[in-house]
Amino acid sequence: MKILMTGGTGFVGVNLAARLLEDGHELTVLTRRIPAGLPAVRAVECDPAVTGPWQDEVAAHDAVINLAGASIFRRWTKKYRRELRDSRLNTTRNLVEAISGQALISASAVGYYGFHGDEELTESDGPGDDFLAELCRDWEAAALDAKKKGSRVVLARLGIVLGKDGGALEQMVRPFRLHAGGRLGSGRQWFSWIHLRDLLEAFAHLLSEQDLEGPVNLTAPNPVQNRDLAAAIGKALNRRSWLPAPGFAIKMVMGELGSVILKGQRVKPKKLGEGGFEFEFPGIEAALRDLLISPAG
Repeated sequence: MKILMTGGTGFVGVNLAARLLEDGHELTVLTRRIPAGLPAVRAVECDPAVTGPWQDEVAAHDAVINLAGASIFRRWTKKYRRELRDSRLNTTRNLVEAISGQALISASAVGYYGFHGDEELTESDGPGDDFLAELCRDWEAAALDAKKKGSRVVLARLGIVLGKDGGALEQMVRPFRLHAGGRLGSGRQWFSWIHLRDLLEAFAHLLSEQDLEGPVNLTAPNPVQNRDLAAAIGKALNRRSWLPAPGFAIKMVMGELGSVILKGQRVKPKKLGEGGFEFEFPGIEAALRDLLISPAG
């Protein structure tokens, strides 16, 4: 299969490209800068958030994977809010404009659901009303316009991806390595996560299962509360989980993003489960042992 990918030079994108190459797919990656160490893919230097000749590339491919978007892990100033929206919505709209029936797997996030305390959330639940939820809702709506062109559209709602050598886990474990780790705020907020290897297999599953469409939660089947996550990290690193970070301090440093971190969502991957997908790492302790204790960790 010939696959076009945006966001292919990010943490998830580079690993996904390598995984898809293992299956014999041909990949074209759209990127604003071609970095060193990119897997053996064809790279097209362009800004997919801006219309241009790159859109002619779409027709030569069987499927499109859209991972583009500025990182949410920064303070959300008014200017950066606009960048978060434009990087996602403009890229998606430009892809859809160029699509002519190819399958589209477009990233979204579990932030779509907003905040519901201890309530379990599946793909049938509606969106929240905070900034991140509205961003995900509009991002998904832009992708769904491809259905009008006969495309199968999958909305891949990612949880927090845990992997080696980058991503969220690298930031999360730093305080523990300094013997200063602990829960964030009350620690009761839910953390919906997925091991990188399971995420990559899930994307391969989304490509191959032609009847699968609409929203699909890409999260492990066992979300954990933040206090249990902190304890599991401490256990994996043989460090105490003893120094909580006060909620007011997190909000002071991170602004609105801090509120998102202190609330979280309890998301379940119902569609993956119903489709027979098997997780290698359904539980957080096994996932962290693999990522933090193994020789390459």
